[in-house]
Amino acid sequence: MNLQQAPAEVQLAVDLIELLEVNQVAPDVALAALAMVTRDFERKLAQKKPQADS
Repeated sequence: MNLQQAPAEVQLAVDLIELLEVNQVAPDVALAALAMVTRDFERKLAQKKPQADS
């Protein structure tokens, strides 16, 4: 499969990996930062969901 035909999340993952590697980010630092990003985006997704209690 051509990367240009890959799903958007695969393309983004490849771009992020390249960015981290080019900038020689240590794996432990990258994982800690990605954990923060994950929490942030999970919070954003939760805020977008309709409130079940409303």
